This record gives sequence, C-alpha cells and structure tokens, in this order.
Amino acid sequence: MSNFFSTKIEFLKGVGPMRAELLQKELNIYTYGDLIQHYPFRYLDRTQFYKIAELDETMPYVQVRGRIRGKEVLGEGRKQRLAATLVDENGDQLELVWFKGVKWMEKSLKNHTDYIVFGKPTEFNGRFNMAHPELEELAEEKQTTAFLQPVYHTTEKLKAHRIDSKVISKMIEHLLKVALPQVQESLSPELIDTYRLTDKRSAYANIHFPETVEKYNAAKFRLKFEELFYIQLRLLRHKVVRKADLKGQIFNQVPTVTEFYKNHLTFDLTNAQKRVIKEIYGDLTAGKQMNRLLQGDVGSGKTIVAFITMLIAADNGAQSVLMAPTEILADQHYVGLKAFADSLGINLGKLTGSTKAKDRKVLHEQLRSGDMKMIVGTHALLEDVVQFQNLGLCIVDEQHRFGVEQRSKLWRKNPRVIPHVLVMTATPIPRTLAMTLYGDLDVSVIDEMPAGRKEIVTVHRFDSHRLRVFQFIRDQIKLGRQVYIVYPLIEESEQMENYKDLMDGYESVKRAFPEYKVSMVHGKMKAQDKDYEMQRFVKNETQIMVATTVIEVGVNVPNASVMVIESAERFGLSQLHQLRGRVGRGAEQSYCILMTGYKLSKDSKTRLETMVRTNNGFEIADIDLKLRGPGDLMGTQQSGVLDLLIADLSKDAPILQEARAAAQRILNGDAQLEQPEHANIRRHIQSLSVNTVNWSRIS
Repeated sequence: MSNFFSTKIEFLKGVGPMRAELLQKELNIYTYGDLIQHYPFRYLDRTQFYKIAELDETMPYVQVRGRIRGKEVLGEGRKQRLAATLVDENGDQLELVWFKGVKWMEKSLKNHTDYIVFGKPTEFNGRFNMAHPELEELAEEKQTTAFLQPVYHTTEKLKAHRIDSKVISKMIEHLLKVALPQVQESLSPELIDTYRLTDKRSAYANIHFPETVEKYNAAKFRLKFEELFYIQLRLLRHKVVRKADLKGQIFNQVPTVTEFYKNHLTFDLTNAQKRVIKEIYGDLTAGKQMNRLLQGDVGSGKTIVAFITMLIAADNGAQSVLMAPTEILADQHYVGLKAFADSLGINLGKLTGSTKAKDRKVLHEQLRSGDMKMIVGTHALLEDVVQFQNLGLCIVDEQHRFGVEQRSKLWRKNPRVIPHVLVMTATPIPRTLAMTLYGDLDVSVIDEMPAGRKEIVTVHRFDSHRLRVFQFIRDQIKLGRQVYIVYPLIEESEQMENYKDLMDGYESVKRAFPEYKVSMVHGKMKAQDKDYEMQRFVKNETQIMVATTVIEVGVNVPNASVMVIESAERFGLSQLHQLRGRVGRGAEQSYCILMTGYKLSKDSKTRLETMVRTNNGFEIADIDLKLRGPGDLMGTQQSGVLDLLIADLSKDAPILQEARAAAQRILNGDAQLEQPEHANIRRHIQSLSVNTVNWSRIS
C-alpha cells in the first residue's frame, strides 16, 4: 500500500484541522488509511418502498413515496412543531412531524411536491406518523433509485460539532474518488483465485456504498478474510520463527517423576491429563523453547499437571516458578503441592506480597544458590531482587490477568536461555478466540473430569421461591456443608436499584440465619481483611460466605457445596460458570442456585437455560462468545490482537479457519515469503509499521 494512505486526514476535502482533531480524539482516525477502514456498522435498506397501508410499528426504518398535501406550524415557543401530511398513490395518509429546526423545515418543504420519505413509523391515535424523517425530492429521473445506505459509528461530541454519520459518509465519498486508483492488491493471485475473492478496490467501494447486495456480500467476505488472514499469518510466522530461533533446555531425565507416579500419587490421572503430560514432555525434549497454553475447566486437574512438569525440570537441574494472580490462589497451590514436594524431599517455596522480610531473604538466597528448585508466588516473583541460578520453567496461572510486560519480566530472569513457558487458564476459551489470541502457542486441553467427581446440579429459581431456597440452605448446613451467596454489587446505586446489593444482602442473610455465622468478602476490602474472612470460612468457623465476584478465581473449600447467585441475570455466562466452579470440589453432591426476578431479557434467559442444561465449559464459552462478542471475554479489548475492524469472531469462525489454513499453507511452502507469487503479501507487510499489532491494517 502506497504512502498515499498515510496522508493526514486534515488534507481531505471537507475535513480541515478542527474536524481532523475531533476525528483523531473521538474515533482514532488520523490518516486516509484509517478513514477508508472506518467501515459502516449497519446499512439502511433504501432498496424497498412501502405503501402507507403496509406500515406497522414493529418495522425499523422504512421508505415511502408520496406527495406533500398541506403543512402547518402548531404550538407556541418551545412546544412548537411542524406537521405535514404525505399522501401516497393509494390516497393513504402519513403525518410527518418535526420538533427541531421548525422554521428552516417549514421554508424548505414544498407543498404539492413528490418526496421520498425515510424514517421510523409510529402509531398515534390510530394514525401513522414519522418524526424527523429524511426527505429527498422525487425528480422524474430519480424514480428508480435504490441502494443500501451506510451508517457509521460517531459520538455525541462529534454530533455536537455536526459530524454525524451522513457527514462521515460524505468524507468517505470524497476519499474514495482519490483513493481507489491508489489501492494495491495485498493478497496473492492464488488466494484470490482459490477463495473467489473480489479485488481490493471493488471491496472498498462496495463495503461503503454497495451497488448491489451481491457486491456488498463479496466485499464483506473479502475484507473479513484479509483481516483474519494477516492476523493468522503474523501469529503463525511468529511461531515458525520462534521454533527456528529459540533454543530450549532439554529435559529428558525423569527419575523423580517415575518415583512420584509409583509411590506418591494417591489417585489415577485421567486420560486427558496423561495426553497433556505427553504433549508437554515432547516439547521439553525437543531442544526448542516450549510455549504452550493449557486449558482445562475448574477442577479438571491442571495443578497436578503443572507439578509433574516442575518435577521434570527439577530432574534436569532446572528451577521452576508457578505464578498466580492472587495470594489466595498462590496459597492454595502451595498448600496443595507442599505435601507432595515434602514427600519427595524437594524444597518448595512461596513468595507473595505478605511474605515477611526475613523469610524473603532466605528465599532469595536459596533461589540464587539453586537449593530451592520450585517456588509458587504472585507478582512478588517479578521483583528485580528475585534471581535464579537456572530458571528453566515458568508456569503462569490464569495468565490473562497478567500484562505482557509482566510475563516477559519473568522470562528474562534466565539470561542464558529463555525458560520453557506453560500458561494455564480455567476460563474455557472458544476455539476461534484461542486461535486468534493464542495462535502462536501450542494448545493442550484437559477435557475430562477426574473419576468420582459429581456433576453440580444447577437450578433457576425466582425471588418468590426464596423461602424454599433458604430452607434448602438450612438443610445443607445441618448436613455439615457450607454455602456461598454471591451478589453483583457492593452497594445499591440508583441505576441498578432492582438488583440485590451486597450490604443489604449481608444484613438479610444474618436475619434469615441467626443460628449460623456469616462471613463477608468484597473487592473494596483491604487484602488482610479479605484473607482473614476467607480463612474463617476455610476453617468452617463461618457457615455462610456472602461475597461479590472476588471469590470467582482461587478459593478451594471442598466443604462448600451450595452456591447461590443473586440477580444471576446480571452476570455473564463465563462468569456464572466460574462462580459455579467454586463448589463441587469435595466428594459430596453440590448445587448452584441462580436467583432472579421474573423480568428477564432474551439473552438472560439463554444464559440461565444454558447454565441449567450443561456443565461443559467449552460449550458455555462458545455460547457466551455468540451472546457477548469477543471484546468482553478474557480482557481481550486490551490485547491489541483483537482490535478487529470488520471480522467478528463470534460469527466468522468458518472464515477464520480458512484464513488460518491459507496462512499455514503459504508459510509451509515459503516461510520467508520470498517466492514471486507472494510479492503482494510481502509488499503489504513491508508497508506496515513495525509496531503494528494488527497486520490487516493499512497503517
């Protein structure tokens, strides 16, 4: 793509310095390239005309032809409005109303003249009307005009400065006149031929101003394919380069692992765990740096896989780190693994923000000398003072909670050779999202639960069933169990007055269960207060834990068998699934009760029905992606990779798979893109900024 597209937007006809500044601040549009890729988010169908008799209130924006027969200004002062009557060829009438710009409209609207009227029909007193419709005088030669009209994202601030969708549309119209001759093809002839893609100039022209529905569909497919192709090409190329260039320590000795299997492991591993360990071992013996994502639902046994991987590192003279996002989770990993490490005579340490200074000194010394082979901890592990003799393995739990810079700080703690990396998540990621977010990682999935683990029974109950739910809670506590009650808010706000808030809930629970002790945990508490309350619950000193979503990740209380989620319609599907995973960790039957009012949106009903129907995290993640889109999941809006312009991962999985297969095929045959048939692709990549995350962008 030529330098033409890096021209500053202020030089475009109809923009200028003031508008350019607003477009930069509000829409991140700096250049011609940014503007041509500011695609419409929907289109108004101007291809069909309705008769007035065919209108009904459920219709979106519609188009009607007719003649103005009379207009008058009604009301006084601020309540003034202009009303006009449009009559179609059948003699049916439609009232047109304007509450703003009355004087100007009254002057410009011509009586006894034919117009095309475009707007939202509403019924009032048995008659249809349209408020503030768009008008176009119907000249004889325009009788056959029909098109899809683009609608562009704008903001309130832009609208206040008279830059609405129509003005942006006009800017793009001016841009296309000068830009289309400058557009160069960015895909290879083979790709265009194989996938029957329209050329790039035609794609730009028809995504903004479609000539026909067929040409619009062809433009949309072409631009989506290209966007996803360049993202996948970048990820896969990064993977190829890394595997070629980054050497890894070879860990092929496993005496302690064998000893652990034979004499210390008190349960059988699932087939899925065995398969994953085999995949990891293959990486560790290949002489290349491992970069693997381990996905597995809550309770599927990722931690024991992590420990066995750490044992392999220890058997080969290397140290390993297991980093968790919270102290609670780090403590849980430490307590769970300490007994195994002790039985094998391995020195396992723990380093968190609350580790005392004198203990830190000992830990730092043992890590530097190599006496400590394994350490579990939080962000405290990233401090410069923490140095290793030979760090060979980094395991990061719930890795999306750490920034890229934080993670790379850990890898740099071995200056001689980059450690092997295993990142783990209990948040099931839909396949399309994993391919895009983690396309440069090898992925392992534990898709099987340990034997004997009972499936959590999930039910949906309305607020009117509360007394029955409370009785069920009492019955469970009498059996010696404990209960979580989760609320979406800390304190009531005006906007969300219908939803149960935590403080109110805490008081209600104490009143409802005077015979039991109640803990409370929320995100605004100090860390030590939170830990104190959590520990009381862990030790069964309190029977009920009232909490916000801070308990979503990390708490392992096998005795807690009931999870009540208040105002469950307020939570996303993946979040509900994560919360449910806090119970069902012991041998007893566990329950999740979703409480709501009767007024539920269609999406809320889908979420609740899905939760009741299935415990499969991957199925849930796929439905969640369809409902919410990728931006909210996994904190991906900060990742840069998902800064998609036109593709939609929740809808475009088939295109993504084709684009990835195409990128893989090209790299397999020509990793450096040196062959003549890949000249377009090579030129497109070279034209991009070195730091651009999204290779599908122009600049």
